[in-house]
Amino acid sequence: MIRFILLQNRQGKTRLAKYYVPLEESEKHKVEYEVHRLVVNRDPKFTNFVEFRTHKVIYRRYAGLFFSLCVDITDNELAYLESIHLFVEILDHFFSNVCELDLVFNFHKVYLILDEFILAGELQETSKKAIIERMGELEKQE
Repeated sequence: MIRFILLQNRQGKTRLAKYYVPLEESEKHKVEYEVHRLVVNRDPKFTNFVEFRTHKVIYRRYAGLFFSLCVDITDNELAYLESIHLFVEILDHFFSNVCELDLVFNFHKVYLILDEFILAGELQETSKKAIIERMGELEKQE
C-alpha cells in the first residue's frame, strides 16, 4: 500500500503531497523534511529505494524534482519505480514537458490525474492510454 506521495524540489519545497494514511499536520511536515533529507543527499549511483522508519521510500529525480512514494516494506520496488515514471509521462502529455511551475499553477489538474492513477493508496490504472482517455472525458464534463 502507498502511504504517501511527495513531489519536492531540490530546496525541499513540497509541490504536491497526498497522504493515504492519517497523519497530524506537524507529523506531515516532519515526514516531508525527513524524506527530502533522505533522498536529496543520496549518491546517484545507489538504488532509488531506501528504508524509512518501518516502510520504504521509492524515489526518482526528474530535473529539479524528486518524486517519492512511501510504501510497505514488502511491496515491489520496481513496480512503484515504473509507476512514478508513468505518472511523469502522463504529466508530460498534459503539460508538454512538465516543470515545477506546472505543478504549482495547475495543482488541481495534477491531483485529478493522481486520483485517476492511485485510489486509496493502491495503484488503479497502469495504462497510459486509459488514463489519458479518462482525463479527456473528465475535461469534457467540466
